[in-house]
Amino acid sequence: MKDAFLFSRTEETTGLPVFMTTVGYWRHQSETDRPSGFPDYQLHQVLSGQGNLRLGEDEYLVGPGDVFFLFPGIPHRYMPVSTQWEMAWVSFQGRESNHLLSYAGINSSGVGKLRSGTLLKGLERMLSMEGKEAGEFEVECSKQLYSLFLDLKKLLIEPAGRNEDLERMKPVLRYIAQHLHRPLPLAELAEIASVSPQYLCRLFQKTMKMRPLYYVNQERISLSKKLMFSERNKKIYEIAHQVGYENSSYFCAVFKRHTGMSPEDFKKLHGLNP
Repeated sequence: MKDAFLFSRTEETTGLPVFMTTVGYWRHQSETDRPSGFPDYQLHQVLSGQGNLRLGEDEYLVGPGDVFFLFPGIPHRYMPVSTQWEMAWVSFQGRESNHLLSYAGINSSGVGKLRSGTLLKGLERMLSMEGKEAGEFEVECSKQLYSLFLDLKKLLIEPAGRNEDLERMKPVLRYIAQHLHRPLPLAELAEIASVSPQYLCRLFQKTMKMRPLYYVNQERISLSKKLMFSERNKKIYEIAHQVGYENSSYFCAVFKRHTGMSPEDFKKLHGLNP
């Protein structure tokens, strides 16, 4: 593959959830030093050779099979340590960039390892579109970016220790599922995992990407939807009590926050009124 540097030539795609600003490939990546960071999100995939990445006080040796992610405005420096350092990258923006990265398990600048060392399909397809007309090129790149992030969730190897954290969480998740009908204090959930409430919050954030209360409410709302389908004659306040809300007004507020509609509107939308 020859060196390539492709950039967005139109503002047509800036309103999309995620859009490419530059995409490229170097047979030999040169030293890059950005004390003030870069204005866009960046994903880099190392294909051969080795380089050194510095993020604040942390340093990483990155080689084939590694990817590194740089969030906007984060100071960084990377440089080759081998005679050849082959790398592909994409820079991107968009209102959903952060959420798509989070879905793939990426919540900050850092390094990840892929299950395969071959060039990511999304990057390969974007690089193959050189020569396409402006507009068409940008739209296709946005489609490939979205697909790339969905694939990353499966392609990234879980960090060491994550599986152990998930195993520790399983009894808590089962306990929550079995006791949604009543209050679930944080201290009670922490006792199930034999950790402090503060540590349980960190575990939830690390493994589930959300706070314990948000997860419990999410599960309660999910159960309430099932009950609306299976027990259509039940009143909203009865459903609320069955899923652990003593106050039906609070249940309605939480339901709308999670779904964008009231329980009554949800029932009407799905033809669930008796």
